Amino acid sequence: MTDDNVNIYSGVDDTGTAVCTLEWGPIRTVLTPTIVTTTAQDLTDAASRAETDIALIRVMERRLGANVQTIGAFLRDVRDHRPMGRGKSALRIEAVAGAHTGEPYVHIGRGSMGGSLSPDEARQMATNWHQTAVAAHMDARLRYVLGEYPQLTRTDIDDIFTGLRRAGGDQITERHT
Repeated sequence: MTDDNVNIYSGVDDTGTAVCTLEWGPIRTVLTPTIVTTTAQDLTDAASRAETDIALIRVMERRLGANVQTIGAFLRDVRDHRPMGRGKSALRIEAVAGAHTGEPYVHIGRGSMGGSLSPDEARQMATNWHQTAVAAHMDARLRYVLGEYPQLTRTDIDDIFTGLRRAGGDQITERHT
């Protein structure tokens, strides 16, 4: 993993509860699947908001002949009336309308780390985070069921999950931010 990659892993904690682990540069934190799902929804929402803001800017410029100051004030008012996030998010997420580029972006951050995604990249990241949250629940259920077999030790179960990780699919690496 490089510092530019945002990685999310599914797993369980010591009590068998589903968790997701976020790794990004120096950041390593354990999250609940609920927080991961909320973050995924916030990423999707931000992608849509960024695209809508660009569309509003273009309409105001082309059809209304509005200047930059008027457009900026209008967008601030629109953003003030948008609903806030649904709950606790793992990332700082902000929809951005690139003033100089005319392109929509989604800025993400946590701690000292930050990056910028296109709306499509933000949606793909959201999909990956949703999948990881579901996988964490499946990991917990599978560990529980395997634990019911007396012939399997905890080490055996850990070895099964180590093999699954080696086979891939538990880690979803995002683009370089």
